Amino acid sequence: MKRNELKKRGALILALLLAFTLTACAVDANAQSTASQSGSTSQSTASRSGSVSQSTPAAQSDDTSTNTSTTQSAAAQSSTSQSAAVQSTAAVTAGGAMDASELFSKRDLTQSADLSEAVAYSVSDGKDITVTAEGVYVLSGSAKNVTVVVDAGDEDKVQLVLDGLSVTNDDSPVIYVKNADKVFVTTAEASENSLSVTGTFTADGSTNTDAVIFSRDDLILNGLGSLTISSTDNGISGKDKIKITGGVLTVSAVDHGIEANDGIALSDGTVTVTSRQKDGLHAENEDDSREGWIYICGGTLNVTVADDGLHAVSIVQIDGGSISITAAEGIEGTWVQINDGDITISASDDGINGARKSSAYTTCVEINGGGLSITMGQGDTDGIDSNGNLTITGGTIRVNAQSPFDYDGTLTHTGGTIIVNGTETDQITNQFGGMGGGMGGGPGRRG
Repeated sequence: MKRNELKKRGALILALLLAFTLTACAVDANAQSTASQSGSTSQSTASRSGSVSQSTPAAQSDDTSTNTSTTQSAAAQSSTSQSAAVQSTAAVTAGGAMDASELFSKRDLTQSADLSEAVAYSVSDGKDITVTAEGVYVLSGSAKNVTVVVDAGDEDKVQLVLDGLSVTNDDSPVIYVKNADKVFVTTAEASENSLSVTGTFTADGSTNTDAVIFSRDDLILNGLGSLTISSTDNGISGKDKIKITGGVLTVSAVDHGIEANDGIALSDGTVTVTSRQKDGLHAENEDDSREGWIYICGGTLNVTVADDGLHAVSIVQIDGGSISITAAEGIEGTWVQINDGDITISASDDGINGARKSSAYTTCVEINGGGLSITMGQGDTDGIDSNGNLTITGGTIRVNAQSPFDYDGTLTHTGGTIIVNGTETDQITNQFGGMGGGMGGGPGRRG
């Protein structure tokens, strides 16, 4: 073979390897571009308003942690295989209200467990299972009044693989994490699992264990199967972070569907949440005003609730995913930032509400990209209501409402497509009057 032809083939192979590496390991270019554009806008807006963009809590420093969460989707592996190679894809934003670049570890995103040294349990009526050491545990069978208790070491990582598990309890959690570094609840491939509590929860000493899955430490839900949760109180409660990176999760609760102290993150999977009385996703930390956040960068989320669809005391940041919300109030947080995603909201109060819940951030609703469709009920309702600033730099916003926009602070409008009640406009009319371009209830024009 001629030397020139060898050089050409070598260059082609090198180019292909480089392209594969970038696809498998780099943060999605489009998301990164959006992050760069939206990040600069949010940072400058935050500086003017006296707010400082803060980082999220760092990713867990396990031996499989990674600084990126866009990972290749390897050939599907059975959950009974020894290779844990199936991973979800999350396009995170590093320059937004939150720095989510280290939020998900590689193991968080891996959808199947390494079962080479797993311990298997088949549940029986009235017999609790207690896990005291790091490892992988496979749970299967059908039973009543069984609690799987994780009470391991501070550095232990425990993975519970649900493989056809069905448990109904009267008054206690089905999964109760007392202590661990982090716990994975992974659904086996093609498995169907159901966990429910039908009566009034009883406390564990001073701990009010009020959810079907109750965790004092970090909790990751993923897998290749389905999990259905039904509760007379909360569906899933976490005292640290809750991350959902795959699987099909259905939660039906009387109170909050999914709640966490530090934050809730969704990168992949299909999640359906209903609540008869309270919020779909609720994040609140009474001790740290920077915590209590919600971050979404992928997956499908469907929420039908009586109160708020997404409620975070500090930040709600959406970088991707498909989100559908039917609620009294669609999204509420001190700083609501939308950089990407497809979001549909049907609400009877406010579609999006920026409300001062946290002293760590300046109240702001910020839309930099994505598609947003808001339909409001009749009466004193607002499509987008910010008790502080309103910033729109991009995206497509459709609002059907008597009061499309209401803000109390400064309006910054530099881009995006806005359609109000079916008519495209480049003006943002403030319902009650604010500062900047919308002062006195007049139109806010593009800067």
